[in-house]
Amino acid sequence: MKQKDIALIVVIVFISAIASLVLSKLIFATPQNRQQQVEVVQPISANFSKPDTKYFNSEAFNPSKSITIGQNANPNPFSGTSGQ
Repeated sequence: MKQKDIALIVVIVFISAIASLVLSKLIFATPQNRQQQVEVVQPISANFSKPDTKYFNSEAFNPSKSITIGQNANPNPFSGTSGQ
């Protein structure tokens, strides 16, 4: 290739790149395509209202309390031995 051919190819590539950039901005990135609607979320507060006293009262069952039925002779129940 001659030096003129290489220079002509570089100029054509440069012009086509600029043209494709301008056309893509006009076709694909219109201001209408860039606008989106989003939900507005209420901020989270650290304040909680009191729970219903019908279900949560001072005499209610406490599920986190340890319950023992009978005497447990095996201090390590998952060891595979009977503990006796």
